[in-house]
Amino acid sequence: MSVRSVIEAVLHRGPISRAELARITGLSKQTTSEVVRALEESGFVRVQGQTQGAVGRSALTYEMQRDVAFVAGVDLGGTKIHVAVANIVGDVVTEIVEPTDRRGGVHVVGQIAAMIDRLMQEIGVPRSALRCVALGSPGVFDARSGSISIAPNIPGLDAFNVAEALEKALRCKAIIENDVNLAAKGEHWRGCGAGRQSFAFVALGTGIGMGLVVNGQIVSGAHGAAGEIAYLPIGGDPFDSRGNRFGVLETAIGSAAILDRYVGLGGAGATNVRDLFDRLKDNDAAAATTLDETARILCVALMAIRAIVDPELVVLGGSIGARVELVERVQALATRHMPAPLRIERSALGSRAAIVGAIGIALTALHDSLFGLTGLQGDFALPAAPAAAQGAV
Repeated sequence: MSVRSVIEAVLHRGPISRAELARITGLSKQTTSEVVRALEESGFVRVQGQTQGAVGRSALTYEMQRDVAFVAGVDLGGTKIHVAVANIVGDVVTEIVEPTDRRGGVHVVGQIAAMIDRLMQEIGVPRSALRCVALGSPGVFDARSGSISIAPNIPGLDAFNVAEALEKALRCKAIIENDVNLAAKGEHWRGCGAGRQSFAFVALGTGIGMGLVVNGQIVSGAHGAAGEIAYLPIGGDPFDSRGNRFGVLETAIGSAAILDRYVGLGGAGATNVRDLFDRLKDNDAAAATTLDETARILCVALMAIRAIVDPELVVLGGSIGARVELVERVQALATRHMPAPLRIERSALGSRAAIVGAIGIALTALHDSLFGLTGLQGDFALPAAPAAAQGAV
């Protein structure tokens, strides 16, 4: 318990002196000194400098040894894989993005392992220093079988134990979670959900999904499918078999549906949703109506979520959901639903929400295994977006 108390204080407040550690933790100065000495000998903390006290007295200050252990976060998508490596205090030291292997399955696991290998070599750190990897994937992860189902854009993940294969390839602990749940975790750690006990993160892009935080914890459900709101019977006929694959709601407001709606309204010249948003600048009536209709259907879904869960906040994210033009429309509609309108905010982390959440979950597991810590540290440095990602839809 004393080691945990000291480590928590160093993580939150370092650089810090032994006297200040004793004051914060309530441990005796002797116990504090013994714990710090043991942690220093083990390579987990180091002397950072010294602080000048009264009458010329000085004291050594300590901080975490940042390169003693590393974690990796993986945001697996149907078109690209984003991998980031962070040190023990959560600083992202390197990252990479590359197209997802279209063959899917075991080929994707091999690709992720190879990407992590390259990143570890890039920073000159042996693979053995990697203690945990957290992977966010679309679909539903079955903890019993280790497989991932309902991920139609990445074939083959439901045919084998993905977690086991990843651990075997990387020789470290592997955690798999739904990508939207990880985005919710990222927002809870360093985004709009920070300090909140109850909120929903809704991601709209190619598809739609939700990560739900209740009492400070991600809700997974009995079968890991909590938050699969693509299958809400909203926006179409729930008994129409054409909605079975992607879900009724996703069929109504996913990116493909948005483009179809635009064309149906007489729009032309937009080959993707980004083009459609650009058309708004030209006062394109079809583009404006398309977004109005999309916002209305999305707002109905959010009202259903509110009636069941009653979250403090709904955070909109994803390549489409985080667009200001859509968020403002949904906010305006929400004010008309109840006397006390649902609070709706745009994601603070944008496209980095899932990778931040993956790093956070991996850090939690690492700290728990090393020091018995169970809570994510709120004072870790927020990973900065790479220049290439600035302004991306």
